[in-house]
Amino acid sequence: MSNPPVKWTEVRVLVPESWQELVAEALAIGPCTSVAFGRPSLAVDAPPAGFEFVRTFLPSTSDSPEVRDELLAVLRALASNTGAAELADLRVEFKELPHEDYANSWKKSWKPFRARRLCVLPSWSRARPRPGDRVLKLEPGGAFGSGRHATTRTCLFVLQERIRGGERVLDAGSGSGILAVTAALLGAREALGFDIDPTAETYANALAKDNGVDARCRFATGGFEHLRGTYDVVLANIYSDVIQLHAKDLAAALAPNGWFAFSGCPMHHADATRAAILTAGLTLEEERVRGRWHTLVGARPREG
Repeated sequence: MSNPPVKWTEVRVLVPESWQELVAEALAIGPCTSVAFGRPSLAVDAPPAGFEFVRTFLPSTSDSPEVRDELLAVLRALASNTGAAELADLRVEFKELPHEDYANSWKKSWKPFRARRLCVLPSWSRARPRPGDRVLKLEPGGAFGSGRHATTRTCLFVLQERIRGGERVLDAGSGSGILAVTAALLGAREALGFDIDPTAETYANALAKDNGVDARCRFATGGFEHLRGTYDVVLANIYSDVIQLHAKDLAAALAPNGWFAFSGCPMHHADATRAAILTAGLTLEEERVRGRWHTLVGARPREG
């Protein structure tokens, strides 16, 4: 006798644009292991202008008032944790779905994308890279680090422009490991990433292995205590208040004449983040703005 089909509950959150990735990370708790962006079908009304749906799925065996309360509490905390008023009172719907494997149905809406010559493809995609493309194989089942956020995309552009090969790279707050793995694909000889999220290390190691660069990538769970020595490149795509707090640690980790790219900085934190970077002794060379997000790029000048 066959097992009955699994029932699923969709958790649908209406999110202001540019915050989809952060909300997806927040939903990555407990049994929620997949995420989808956009409306589930054309039968569902399109979101209002300036908003997008972020969806995750609960199997019926795990759906409970306690799990729902935990999800709501995590989402409610986002506004205070980020200082972004637009994240207050996010609209959340729980919808029981017909019999279907909705834990995998997000694959229908996840599309390959490119960032300049970097082509990001899921394992099931039949898309063919263009001649000269570098392919990053990404299994976007985890609810964070899909590479679509404006801050991540900007860092991917900067990496392609500045990596020359042979660098030692630090990725502070590495998440899925997408920046460290991309650096290795572009020729970095070594990349270290660390993140306080206990689920990030496993995902990042798998990403490095899938892309054949695991011998040159190392990931750790924790924070700045993992810093050892100096790096030719320091990346930090994290909350801007963390960059401000640890600007001196990041500067100390950067070798003379090395370069950095710090992202995750919303417009209203740009002045304070810029000041912290300069106070730490680093030099700003450019500031890229994508929507409301700033990415600050510069170097540590050689002493003397």
